[in-house]
Amino acid sequence: MFRGLSAFPPTPTDADGIVQPDALSRLVDRLATAGVDSIGLLGSTGGYAYLSRQERRRAVEIAVKTLAGRTPLIVGVGALRTDEAVALAGDAAKAGANGLLLAPVSYTPLTEDEVFAHFAAVAGATDLPLVIYNNPGTTKFTFSPDLIVRLSAIPQIATVKMPLPVDASFEAEMAALRARLPQGFAIGYSGDWGAAEALLSGADAWYSVVAGLLPAQALALTRAAQAGDAAEAHRLNQAFDPLWTLFKQFGSFRVMYAIAATLDLFHAAPHRPVLPIPDEALPRVAAALEGLQD
Repeated sequence: MFRGLSAFPPTPTDADGIVQPDALSRLVDRLATAGVDSIGLLGSTGGYAYLSRQERRRAVEIAVKTLAGRTPLIVGVGALRTDEAVALAGDAAKAGANGLLLAPVSYTPLTEDEVFAHFAAVAGATDLPLVIYNNPGTTKFTFSPDLIVRLSAIPQIATVKMPLPVDASFEAEMAALRARLPQGFAIGYSGDWGAAEALLSGADAWYSVVAGLLPAQALALTRAAQAGDAAEAHRLNQAFDPLWTLFKQFGSFRVMYAIAATLDLFHAAPHRPVLPIPDEALPRVAAALEGLQD
């Protein structure tokens, strides 16, 4: 479940934040049919922070029913308060999720001791394995290596989802962590434009935004990198470059809604106050997708 390609789909909703069950079911089924290694529901791409507890629970129930055990389902349970995150973890477990993903969502900046206590409480709420979601771009909290090692001693915490390295190579960062982490503790990366290098450098998983809507293309890149075929992985990654440029310019969350509409997968707007990408950028999205069909 924590190795290979984990695809993170958007969560189609109406303007009131009500999940569109048919649209979500189609997305999840499409990912399972494509053969992704796991599905990350209600991650940042899934807009978990904008949804009520009721709608988050409904989304998990829809996904579990659609998948019928075909593909492991990892569910994001991040929330501002620890009791809310614990309740969301319980909801996900009862609905049939296979794993949990937790980010330290905050308004008041958190200390490492506060994050540790938060994770310990949520991890202890169920028997499901839990992914540490190290996403400073949204949470403004960066997990230190010491904190990751400290959390890895909690039995339910099984892996970490890392951002792209800033001050080290993939190889150096993973070597330093693996020297201190329990054997078998998986290290995966997000940041789609760095996925090829992460996997070629020995990362266990790619937690992918783009795979949520383009699973076949993302799987091709993943399998090439897993096989050690650097030339093919780089070739496939180069085909994604126009899309990576859009992700960096507008944010992947916004661009995914444009991709979904262009491919007629679903039609919805991002949750306000987030606005769609400008209309003048839509031809670039279409051109980027056309390049990925070649």
